[in-house]
Amino acid sequence: MSTATVVADLVSALPDGVVVTDPDIVAGYRQDRAADPDAGTAIAVVRATSTADVQATVRWCAEHRIPVIPRGAGTGLSGGATAQSDGIVLTTEKMRDITVDPVTRTAICQPGLLNAEVKAAVKEHHLWYPPDPSSFEICSIGGNAATNAGGLCCVKYGVTSDYVLGLEVVLADGRAVRLGGPRLKDTAGLSLTKLFVGSEGTLGIITEVTLRLLPPQPPASTVVASFASVHAASQAVLAITSTIRPAMLEFMDKVAINAVEDHLKMGLDRSAGALLVAQSDAPGAAAAAEVSVMEQAFTDCGATEVFSTDDPDEGEAFTAARRFAIPAVEKIGPLLLEDVGVPLHKLPDLIDGIEAIAANRRVLISVIAHAGDGNTHPLIVHDPTDPDETARANAAFGEVMDLAIALGGTITGEHGVGRLKKGWLPDQLGDDVIELTRRIKDTLDPLGILNPGTML
Repeated sequence: MSTATVVADLVSALPDGVVVTDPDIVAGYRQDRAADPDAGTAIAVVRATSTADVQATVRWCAEHRIPVIPRGAGTGLSGGATAQSDGIVLTTEKMRDITVDPVTRTAICQPGLLNAEVKAAVKEHHLWYPPDPSSFEICSIGGNAATNAGGLCCVKYGVTSDYVLGLEVVLADGRAVRLGGPRLKDTAGLSLTKLFVGSEGTLGIITEVTLRLLPPQPPASTVVASFASVHAASQAVLAITSTIRPAMLEFMDKVAINAVEDHLKMGLDRSAGALLVAQSDAPGAAAAAEVSVMEQAFTDCGATEVFSTDDPDEGEAFTAARRFAIPAVEKIGPLLLEDVGVPLHKLPDLIDGIEAIAANRRVLISVIAHAGDGNTHPLIVHDPTDPDETARANAAFGEVMDLAIALGGTITGEHGVGRLKKGWLPDQLGDDVIELTRRIKDTLDPLGILNPGTML
């Protein structure tokens, strides 16, 4: 059966306009933000508008043994939404309903809603959804759940999985199952909801998410400190986290500071080796006490300048600067983006080791980090048109992951394994856990049609 005939069968199985075959549009769905160089071009894109659309697509793919690549907003940084030339890309970007229940403090969302849109919708009910990836304005809730995304406030408030109470998931045979629900305590059966959060579309396709919400975040006080070296800044991180749990503790190195200042012109110290942005949202007098702890830790660890403010606009300006770090460094050149994390006491060793790798491989690596939970984002700047530089950048990419594993850390704290990091997953998990993971994958997806090549 020809490809055209097969696709015509898919078109007939779905509502008008859901299946897209226009080559120019399909080409836009080849890669996520990771820009996997091995991406193919799908035979069609399905823009699902309902769970029923997803079910029909998956059943069709199972019948024809055709891979289906789930995709949210396409902001992923590990190649988890990389198209295959013999497959279908199924995007949930048009599934955008939300219902907020202020009594149970929950929201039931379809996966296409952006993180920022969920925050705005629940804010109308005087509630707050904490997880806040730097890309919160453009990343989707479905993608956040699929990768177990994190963000700037995770040091105190946790990651996406801490807020997912329930899911609707379409399995590889087209069945839709509901897992969990709007209950704060529920120990009935296996914790299957947690199994699917972070599974990157390899076990099922998320079509609905039930989120736990919190009361509004209290006003935050912000403390910013400059340091002569990244090592001194990393020591300050340990001094703070050994005493208190800040609401935010973010890190930028000299390259990131200057890249951000080039574009935002906010008066950052260009001579600084590192910058830390910390916040306390503790109530009442406790906030002043936490600010004092952070100021003292910064001073004791050799900060060259310490600035504190209770003004929310000033604090948000520094938060926005940190959020802009990746796009700012990307303006220097194309990036290989890392997402490695280590136990907190190993953070100085990781940062020092990345500096050594950059020098040895003669590549520019800018380090930004959710420093308070040990999750770093080394940004490897390289010229993909220069074979020698690309080879050195790729070598550095692997060595950074090797270093994180050697320090008892992880190859990803929040971006997912995707296709770009799967080669290192066995080194972190070990053969027995990889074999168990494959058994779970094979049981839930015996035909291997759900996002093949991702993670395993």
